[in-house]
Amino acid sequence: MSEADHFAQLTPLEKDMKRIGDSLPGAHVRWRIDWECWYFDLDGKMFGLMHDSLLTLKGDPQQNEIMREEFAFVIAGYHVNKTHWNSIRLTESTFTIAGYEKLIKASYDLVMAGFSHKKQLAIQFKASGSELESK
Repeated sequence: MSEADHFAQLTPLEKDMKRIGDSLPGAHVRWRIDWECWYFDLDGKMFGLMHDSLLTLKGDPQQNEIMREEFAFVIAGYHVNKTHWNSIRLTESTFTIAGYEKLIKASYDLVMAGFSHKKQLAIQFKASGSELESK
């Protein structure tokens, strides 16, 4: 099945999650055949996964624990490090689109912060359509 076929099977909420991920500078959400999931990619690094009505995002360990205690639909990351990742059951979630945007952006920011300053700038320039001049 092609990426377009998989996209056609997404719920409207899942399409929104993909749209939000794709809107971030340098990010791309693509169907990853080998993992059979939607992979939120930032320059080769994962900042999210989506499959089987689960959205998995990176977060601050303390905040992750608080979210799990407060919301029954937030569980320890599925198939990832349980301390640094949470999974959200999209079919049960009461989060708003703005809430999802905040969580996706926070995951993106954590991954971006792991890059060198030079690489962060290169991603920003590339995303803005600019090219770095070579000297």
